[in-house]
Amino acid sequence: MKSTRNLTTLAMLLVALFFTATAWAQDAKPKASPAANATGKIGNTTVTVNYSSPSVKGRTVWGELVPYGKVWRSGANEATTVTFDKDVMVEGKPLAAGTYSFYTIPGEDKWTVILNKTTKQWGTQYDEKQDALRAEVTPRKAKSMNERLKYDVTKEGLVLSWENMEVPVKITASK
Repeated sequence: MKSTRNLTTLAMLLVALFFTATAWAQDAKPKASPAANATGKIGNTTVTVNYSSPSVKGRTVWGELVPYGKVWRSGANEATTVTFDKDVMVEGKPLAAGTYSFYTIPGEDKWTVILNKTTKQWGTQYDEKQDALRAEVTPRKAKSMNERLKYDVTKEGLVLSWENMEVPVKITASK
């Protein structure tokens, strides 16, 4: 009787374990906007960008999904962050070493890039009073279509690429 009860308990535990593992495996599907990062050197400064990478999915991004003239978190989910391990110049303006959230205000011909002092925030919690730096940049047509938003750190700075557009941000190491 005792061994039958033990076998029944063991069988119930195995069934519960099976259903738990099956449920967990179903939740492991790819995220719509997976986390990504880009890192590189600009002079002797290490720059790291952490962001979530949405897809175009057949949508018109600029001017529709991402409206012109409104602050955008420049990624998905939590605000994109940029970390500089040394002081830098962003579009000719000084910026102290540190981690900043990265926002933009897209326009058809000009964009405003914003480095904000508040990090670890949901992308829609932007507070202009926390801006460390704002600069104007000029977007350009991308050489190829980018289904997923991506950032690249180049020797000239940072480049945001998505759909058919690239947004270069000139960054130089401080002297």
